[in-house]
Amino acid sequence: MGTITTPHVAADIIIELVDRPGRPILLIERRHPPYGWAIPGGFMEVGERLERTAIREAAEETSLVVTLKALLGLYSDPDRDPRFHVVTAVFVAEAQGTPVAADDAKNIGIVQMEDLPTRLAFDHDRVLADYRVFRDQGRVAPLREG
Repeated sequence: MGTITTPHVAADIIIELVDRPGRPILLIERRHPPYGWAIPGGFMEVGERLERTAIREAAEETSLVVTLKALLGLYSDPDRDPRFHVVTAVFVAEAQGTPVAADDAKNIGIVQMEDLPTRLAFDHDRVLADYRVFRDQGRVAPLREG
């Protein structure tokens, strides 16, 4: 049997700061290409559960301990990451405290939903549009077939 080539697997985390008015979310400014503002997240390690990946990546990039609250959805468009095909599970999480940029994060942005940057890395504009519906109506991301 030949080698099987599969997409990379990642977890992204929309972190709500529950100890601040309006429950702002965190974005990171990426230290490495592709540059830009993004939801914190990163690649799953062999032997790791996706939930653990999300918690680990949140701590590595924001220095915060998060509590996962929901799975917003899975994002698998082959073009969502310009480097290679990446499938990500996006979690909604809560945290308290003061975030500090670390690891792959150059800077941290604490933003209200109405103040999001106009251009985000990857497909994070779509992810945050889905999150807005989740936050307002409690509905997770829709299934997409194309």
